[in-house]
Amino acid sequence: MLKIYLGNMEGAVYYPPTYFDNQYEDEWITNPLSVDMIKDVDKSVVIGPHLIESPVLGPISVRELSGGVKTLMLMAFDESGKVFNASACGDNCAKWILEIAKRKDLTINLRHLMDFGDRTFAAELLNTNETIHTMREFVIKGGEYV
Repeated sequence: MLKIYLGNMEGAVYYPPTYFDNQYEDEWITNPLSVDMIKDVDKSVVIGPHLIESPVLGPISVRELSGGVKTLMLMAFDESGKVFNASACGDNCAKWILEIAKRKDLTINLRHLMDFGDRTFAAELLNTNETIHTMREFVIKGGEYV
């Protein structure tokens, strides 16, 4: 289940890409979920745990991946219990956040109203302890917190 805390959240990792650079494990990069996220979000191909082929930058290291992909991998694989600022991601990461939340309980911090699209989803707004199912509900119930 996805749980969202809107606004400043004490203890949340504000800038996940820096945390990622110091915490990721090689097996995260070659995990099929990461391979798919990197291909979709960054339009890049994982060659191995230390090499990504970017259509724009050419061969790059893991540290040169986008902040969005790094944050998604932290959400999927980091087991520290930390909550990550998902506003470090673009809206193109929203579908992946929903996918990760299908696989495990996921709590995120958002400092904006991320566009989760037109399809229905389930998320608990921790600010109000209400469950939302649509973008419209998210905007109505969560708009005052960001």
